[in-house]
Amino acid sequence: MNDTGAVAGPASGRTGHPHRLRGLAGTGFIATLAAMVATTLAAALAQAVGVDFAVPDGGETIPLSGFAVVTGFFSVVGIVIAVALRRWSARPAERFVWTAVSLTAISLVPPLLSGANSAATTALLGLHLVPATVMIPTLARSLRTRTD
Repeated sequence: MNDTGAVAGPASGRTGHPHRLRGLAGTGFIATLAAMVATTLAAALAQAVGVDFAVPDGGETIPLSGFAVVTGFFSVVGIVIAVALRRWSARPAERFVWTAVSLTAISLVPPLLSGANSAATTALLGLHLVPATVMIPTLARSLRTRTD
């Protein structure tokens, strides 16, 4: 029997495009929640050991909820980038990692320019890396998982 492995139609085992995007988005939103919790807990720990997240210009302290909100917002931006790359890139996982690592590196600049004391600057740099260590591998792994 000459079987080339090419089968057309729904019986081929392929999952539809919307299903893959929903799976990626669902995984991304779960990772977002995990990143928000991890970042907020890390910020709370930093505060517990004496780090003051006071912004030198306005003098106001960044609340813990602020860390969660900003982490959630930029994590969703990462999901949107991953979905776009899944749709339009031939190598979405590799492109996503490159893009996300580049954007994470750029995000490290504002804490360095903030004028905060060294403990706050160091903590803020670490708090930028916490969600990146959750989101980047999770979304990259999801992009590598091909159902087609």
